[in-house]
Amino acid sequence: MDGLKEIAVVWSAETLRAVRSARTLVLLGLYSMFSLVVLLIATLVARNARLDMEGMAALEQLPQDVAWIFKITLWFLPVYVALMGFDQISGEVGPRSIRYLTVRARVSSVLLGKFLVQASLLVGLVFVIDVGLFIYARFAHPNFVFSALVLNLLKVWLATLVFALAYVALTSLCSSLFRTSGLSLVFNFVMVLTFLVMELAGWYFEGKSFLTYIRYLAPSYYSTNLLSTVPSEFGLSALAYACFTVVFLGGSYAVLRARDL
Repeated sequence: MDGLKEIAVVWSAETLRAVRSARTLVLLGLYSMFSLVVLLIATLVARNARLDMEGMAALEQLPQDVAWIFKITLWFLPVYVALMGFDQISGEVGPRSIRYLTVRARVSSVLLGKFLVQASLLVGLVFVIDVGLFIYARFAHPNFVFSALVLNLLKVWLATLVFALAYVALTSLCSSLFRTSGLSLVFNFVMVLTFLVMELAGWYFEGKSFLTYIRYLAPSYYSTNLLSTVPSEFGLSALAYACFTVVFLGGSYAVLRARDL
């Protein structure tokens, strides 16, 4: 119980500080602008392709433009997560202010508390954007009834969070590795690009080489089934992201335990 109390104290204090920060508003604006640009592009493409968008809004279906926005957003989200929390650990390790925390709480509690801060902010920011997106979808697609809107809003929100939490944990790992926040951010970007290259290389070498299996090590590979209506397919993807989250957080803990804080 002491560990849970320590995590709760770190989480509440850091969340309050983060909410008051101007960075949160900037990130909300950045996410909103990106989503708006994607929405406009998706709408334009749909019109040029002469797709009947209203006819696609059946009870259990997502409007096609909303589905496109979700898929494209997943390419942007890892970068967004990195910008949100690249200094969550290194910002404390560099000036050694983390010592004031670690003398009062376990390293694991500090790590999990800071991880939950970023996760909590992400939950709120993503929900705000998703609500706005689905309000647009309701007016743009008259056949998209309220019950389907609520169901798909929760589905997209949950899928986005399952995907994003693994990258929040990756950001924690990258932030733990360096004392300088700038280096943490650069390395975080390098890791995101590395995973992307691994996924693309896996697809390129499919049926040609054993290198095709390298894509299974990239978190983004498992995003395909996040909106699947088949529970087992979504469950496997969710399990994969849970494993990535545990591995990245475990690496962060190992680094912090080994280094001189």
